[in-house]
Amino acid sequence: MFSLILHGTRSRFAVTLFRNASCFSSAADVSFRAGRKEQTFTVSYLVDSLGFTKKHAESISRKVSFDGKGKNPDSVLNLFKAHGFTDSQISTIVTAYPELLLLDAEKSLGPKLRFLHSRGASSYELAEIISRVPKILGKKGDKTLSLYYDFVKDVIEADKSSEFEIEKSRHSWPEGNNNKQSNKFRNVLVLRGLGMPQKLLFPLLISDYQPVYGKEKFESSLKKVVDKGFDPTTSRFVQALHVVYQTSDETIEAKVDVFKSLGFSVGDVWEIFKKWPFSLKFSEKKINQTFETLKRCGLLEEEVLSVLKKFPQLIRLSEQNIANSVETFVGLGFSRDEVTLMIKRFPQCLNLSAETVKKKTEFLVKKMSLPLKAVVSNPQVLGYNMEKRTVPRCNVIKTLMAKGLIGSELPSMSFVLAINDQAFLNKYVRKLDNKKLVAELMAIFTRVCKAHLED
Repeated sequence: MFSLILHGTRSRFAVTLFRNASCFSSAADVSFRAGRKEQTFTVSYLVDSLGFTKKHAESISRKVSFDGKGKNPDSVLNLFKAHGFTDSQISTIVTAYPELLLLDAEKSLGPKLRFLHSRGASSYELAEIISRVPKILGKKGDKTLSLYYDFVKDVIEADKSSEFEIEKSRHSWPEGNNNKQSNKFRNVLVLRGLGMPQKLLFPLLISDYQPVYGKEKFESSLKKVVDKGFDPTTSRFVQALHVVYQTSDETIEAKVDVFKSLGFSVGDVWEIFKKWPFSLKFSEKKINQTFETLKRCGLLEEEVLSVLKKFPQLIRLSEQNIANSVETFVGLGFSRDEVTLMIKRFPQCLNLSAETVKKKTEFLVKKMSLPLKAVVSNPQVLGYNMEKRTVPRCNVIKTLMAKGLIGSELPSMSFVLAINDQAFLNKYVRKLDNKKLVAELMAIFTRVCKAHLED
């Protein structure tokens, strides 16, 4: 039945696509090709000018692209270098705020950097603060810019010394309980007092989104999140704060009732919320749809409950995405029953892209001669980072086997890939008596990691 639904959906999609193909004009084709050309140039520019990996550059090119006809990117990079920013700091800034490359260096960015210098900021201090929070440069007006700059500076200094505390009297913050900016600074300080690190704190500071606006609502939302036991040093705390701030108590109760109607206990719902706070943002229709789709994958109701408790992020996947994931596994030689087992054991497998699944499965099966049934038994092997963990470790194991040092049979890959780097090297590399061989294996381990990172 599920297979018929899959093929039927795909067929209808293909027919619709064919019928609508004639609607695309030649102008749209030209626009598409121009966009692709810009993206290609952007990737090459980021790789050549900033030393980014191709993968990293492609990720940034999806946010911003340019065709090379203007001088903006070069001008922006040269401006930062002229103000004493290191290559590493510039790379960090572009990664966090690539839109800066599109700004006019002299008319937009230059005046802001010169203004901050005129207020006494040293080149070192300016580079440190801007590289930490580059979106400060997106703030308009000298007063607002200096306000944010000084606040970030004080937080950084305060975190360096436990004796240094931020006082409101140090800043000319806007007054009034209804002033958004005043509320934001006050609320961010409250979060800092709870131990929230800078990497979570600063994005909230420069964001125009909730939940750091408001006073009473912020306080009540914060109390609810703290009472649920969220750790303020984690991103889940911020996610939960967003959800609670933006969602009324009545709506949250209604969402809890939806989960209860499917067989979850109230305790289950809150455990799911702690694992993934956005679970309470989805509609009743979407939650029910995911539940039914997983049942069509061959899972019983109690198994669906277990799967969603393990990995509630499946709720965000569309019916088509889940169907496509199943077909990807089937296309690689797994039976549908085996796919069902893999979902039960490692629900995250449905969240992997088709390219990732194919790449990892083919490597393990073809390069490491691992039988498909071994992947079915331990589908967690598909969840590990291929470049940083799977490939380097497997190459070390292959070398040891070729030299007859660990027997002719492949060791348990679930164990080989699960242990941390230190444990892996201690067990398979460092314990060897031959120093030359140890150096060779370490070179294999580190060289593979580096090669993939630079690819």
